Amino acid sequence: MASQHVLSKSTFMYGVQCPLRLYLHKFKPELRNPEDEAQKVIFATGTTVGQIAQGFIPGGVDVSPPDTYSYHISVAKTKELIAQGQKVIYEAAFNHDGVLCAVDILANIDGKWRVYEVKSTLDPKSPHKMDAALQYYVLKNCGIDVQDFYILNLNREYIRRGPLDVSQLFKPTSVLDYVLENQTNIEKKSEELKNLVRNKLEPIAEVGDHCEDPYPCDFSGHCWKNVPEEVDDTVYPKIVDKEAISGFMDSIEYPLYFLDFETVMHAIPEFDESRPMQQLPFQYSLHIINKEGAEPEHREYLGNGVDDPRADLLKQLIADLGKKGTILAWYLPFEKGKLENLARDFPQYANDIDAILERTNDLYIPFKKKMYRLPEFKGSSSIKDVLPVLVPELSYKDLVIQEGGTASTTYAELSKQTPEEQERISKALLDYCHLDTLAMVRIFEKLKETI
Repeated sequence: MASQHVLSKSTFMYGVQCPLRLYLHKFKPELRNPEDEAQKVIFATGTTVGQIAQGFIPGGVDVSPPDTYSYHISVAKTKELIAQGQKVIYEAAFNHDGVLCAVDILANIDGKWRVYEVKSTLDPKSPHKMDAALQYYVLKNCGIDVQDFYILNLNREYIRRGPLDVSQLFKPTSVLDYVLENQTNIEKKSEELKNLVRNKLEPIAEVGDHCEDPYPCDFSGHCWKNVPEEVDDTVYPKIVDKEAISGFMDSIEYPLYFLDFETVMHAIPEFDESRPMQQLPFQYSLHIINKEGAEPEHREYLGNGVDDPRADLLKQLIADLGKKGTILAWYLPFEKGKLENLARDFPQYANDIDAILERTNDLYIPFKKKMYRLPEFKGSSSIKDVLPVLVPELSYKDLVIQEGGTASTTYAELSKQTPEEQERISKALLDYCHLDTLAMVRIFEKLKETI
């Protein structure tokens, strides 16, 4: 049997991000964070995109191993297929001096080897390029003369109309220059990380921004558990600028509409007139205050998880928003961007949407622009940080769904559930979105009290 590897692409990238992450992954996996459902969906999406991308360079042989412990089988099969003259190999695996990599697509075109690494993003990212540089290093040292190296991203310009067109769905970008420039760095780093693993050397690492960059570390709970949470009013002084808040309030016209969208993002567009990685609104919550002092009314919409929700959502939203009054969102660029996309994809409603956009304002502004800032916000302007301070009786903690990422991934899986489970999940989605706009109402009331 071929020698086992010390590093893989994934573990090499762990070590680049933080050597301690690599060490804990190898030797203390029991300290890993509880499994993240959203992360599972991301991994599953990547797998699906990779399989579809094989159609971009068709006619290959897939040498994926039967399990993660059997890459030696893939390495041997890859070597055998190359010797036999196979032109296209999917998941081609190579092991150089304990460093393993499996490339998504290895293609011999006109007698020259080219590598295509598939990523479920719209553009090549910095870690993707470093990933490619490691793969090139391994392949070169295994005797493969790679003439070009491409990151195969989803094509943001592709609009689905009818059956999926794989030739247009992806866009190749050569990263060969970056790859060649970083070969010395890759060799040095791989030796450093192999030494760490072979000698079981636990590194010392401080917590910081790198815990989330370029990807969230799955050992963050262990490393951050003893970091105290402090509220320092010298760092985040109290600010209540009544004049500025009054100016903001003067721009508000009744009736008031407090609006929040939830969106789902499909890497592979599922519906006509949609694009790769497009955020599609599937739900909204709307609290309406018809005149000052009136109790808020509530309206809502939720898709069924099967059909394209956008047209029905849009028709109901236009009716619910009426013709006059201020529409408030929290961080308006998000809702505004979704409305602009709806106008582009459903031009028959463009005039109605333009009229809606002219009435929008952002409840986030008084907090972001430091008109109203308390030490307890800890420098944040997120509604999740502002709400518990200003309106502690309202809380997300008792909800089944507590943040937007979970709402999105839950909705994406809705059609796969039993009818009973669909009913339970739909209620949870409605409860979550309802609280988002009710929270805006209560925060708005607190702003009014200050003046």
